[in-house]
Amino acid sequence: MSVGGRRGARTRADLPINAEINVTSLVDVAFTLLVIFIITAPILQGGIEVAIPRADVQALTALDAPFIVTLTADDRIFMEETEVTLEQFATSLPQLIAAGNIERVFIRSDSLTTYGTFVQVLAISSNAGVPSSLIAEPYSGER
Repeated sequence: MSVGGRRGARTRADLPINAEINVTSLVDVAFTLLVIFIITAPILQGGIEVAIPRADVQALTALDAPFIVTLTADDRIFMEETEVTLEQFATSLPQLIAAGNIERVFIRSDSLTTYGTFVQVLAISSNAGVPSSLIAEPYSGER
């Protein structure tokens, strides 16, 4: 009989090595981060909200550095994301064109923008020395 232990007791050296990793908590964290990203991604989208008019237009081609001027329904003017007055726009646009690599100015205008403000912005951008283009939404098959 063996002394000091149970019959058939194993020693630590006899146990097999377990090389499995429990990934349940890792999967839980990954799915939690995915859900947080899905919820917050639409909130993080920047830009100025405007109701662009629909027209029979061609899609824009990708440009390296499009410069977008936005007119809102309450006649506010945005150069990219920065709000400016009409006077600031008239002085800063030619300076930006002279200093930067702006090849074309795209004008996004809300359909309720005052016609006078729209024409003034169009004239300033046209006289700045680079071509101007108007942005419109294409029809989605039905009118």
